[in-house]
Order: sequence, then structure tokens, then C-alpha cells
Amino acid sequence: MATSPFSLSSSGDLRHHHNHRHLRHQPPYPKTHITNPNIFLKSTPRFNLILTCSSSPSSSSTTLQENPLPTGKFLSYPDLQKLQFLQSFKLFHKLPSGSMLLIRVMQEQEMDMIVELLAESFAESMLLPKAYVKLLAFLVKQYLIERRSLMPHAATLIAFHRRDTDDEGGEMEDIQLAGTVEVTFDKLGANGSTPTPTPPKDAPYICNMTVKKSLRRQGIGWHLLKASEELISQMSSVREVYLHCRMIDSAPFNMYSKAGYSVFKTDSVMILLTLQRRKHLMRKQLPPSTNISSETNSLYDDDKNLAPTDV
Repeated sequence: MATSPFSLSSSGDLRHHHNHRHLRHQPPYPKTHITNPNIFLKSTPRFNLILTCSSSPSSSSTTLQENPLPTGKFLSYPDLQKLQFLQSFKLFHKLPSGSMLLIRVMQEQEMDMIVELLAESFAESMLLPKAYVKLLAFLVKQYLIERRSLMPHAATLIAFHRRDTDDEGGEMEDIQLAGTVEVTFDKLGANGSTPTPTPPKDAPYICNMTVKKSLRRQGIGWHLLKASEELISQMSSVREVYLHCRMIDSAPFNMYSKAGYSVFKTDSVMILLTLQRRKHLMRKQLPPSTNISSETNSLYDDDKNLAPTDV
């Protein structure tokens, strides 16, 4: 389920600030390319993890012009570099079932299917009737539009799933949306109404994680979490990462604990007077970026214990 209750209010910090801090390395990312636009062809190598991006300024600029990621505001050169990296960020995984998983940043034309997934997920977690899903969908879409305008200071990751039905004949299932997660990198991308206990505004924050109900218990939530950490390690110099977990959600709590998160703060019992569930604010100190990939490549082997309403 989501890592925290959904917040529908504005970020509250849409003034014309510009981040002039450069990325930590020049060039910051390995020079690798995807040569085939169909990422799920049978010829795709059977490996667990590939981080693909381009350090070539000319190729990145051309790609960005062909498939822009508008933010609605002026971008400094360092921010433009980060935006280009977000566009090229991709992780591939082969799940134990043999299915393939692709995780990358959401594009504008994919927003509606993310809205539907999140609206259904929030309605499920809040025990709301299906009649409320359309209202939630409207509110979620306004929220996602605003959050996308804050790139490159925040991003929404999406996961696509493909399962082969016949390895010899080459037949395969249609690619389908598997899950999503939201990542905030710094203060300029922070949500102005983050749930309590409130994390530091200048620290990376992971929230709104959900996996499609029919695809749960396959480790997809684990890979979304690790992809978020990989992206944070490249986009932020701050090594502390925060997320929320409701106290009643034992399975996600176990997953986060296994991933290295520990409880930093917990809601007071007084929060129950506002008809909200008590939540843990959990924190993790990320390892050096060179060690992130090996962690991402591991699998959460307790995924079978996740309840149907969890990631």
C-alpha cells in the first residue's frame, strides 16, 4: 500500500527559487544507452539490473527536445542536467517468476493510469466505497500535475510488468502498469503538508508507494523502494532518507526494516482524535552510491507474507 497517507494540498513553495548546486560528479553518470526503443523485446538480455543513462550533452539535449518534461518554470543549467538524467533513468529487473520489470520516471501521457491506480489504492486503504474513487481520482490528478511541475526536485516513478507465456514460441503477455512511488529530493520539491511526524524539508522523502493488486507478493514494492534509493543517491547529496509507515501495516514495516530503515519518530496517540491512523516516521542512512546497485539487485524474500492491502 502507500508508504504514507495521501496529501492533497499544495506544496506551498512555488516561488521562483533556483538550485545552483551542481551534481557531485562530472560527468555524474555512466555513459550507457538503450539502442532498442522496445524495451521488452525477447532479445532483451536476462539480467537483474541495468542503470541506463547518457552523459553526452548533445544526445541528452536532443532527446529532451523530442520528449520534453515541462516544469512550468525557468531551470538553471544544473537543474536542466538533473531533468535530463531523470528522463534517461531506467532500471530493469528479472523477477523470480521469470517476469521482467522496468522502472522509470512517469511521463505526462501516463498520468491518467497512475491516477486510477492511486485512487483505487487510497480508497482501499481508507475503506471508502467505490463511489468515492472518481472524486479521489480528480483530487489525485490535481496533485500529480502539481508534483510533476516540481521536477527535477521531485519525481514519480512507475513500474511496468511483462510476463512471458511461452519462452520457445516468443509469445508474451501485454505490458501492464505494476506500481508507482513518489520521491522528493530536496526542499524545493517538498510537500507543504507532509503527514506527521514531519520529516526534515531538506531531506529526501519517499511516499505514495502502491502496487497493482493482481501483481502483489512478487517483490515489486521492494524494487520500487530500491529504485527510489538509487535515484536519490544520484540526485541528492543528503544521505538520510525518510518515509512514513502506518503502525497497523506490519508487512510494509517489516520490508522497510529489512531494507535498513528504523523508526525515527512515532505519532502521539492524540492523532487518533483527528481520525487518522498513527504512523512511524522511518529513516535510513544511504550507503555510498557505488554500493546502492548491489542492494537494489537483492530481493525481499519475505514478500509472500505481505497482506493483499500492502505493497
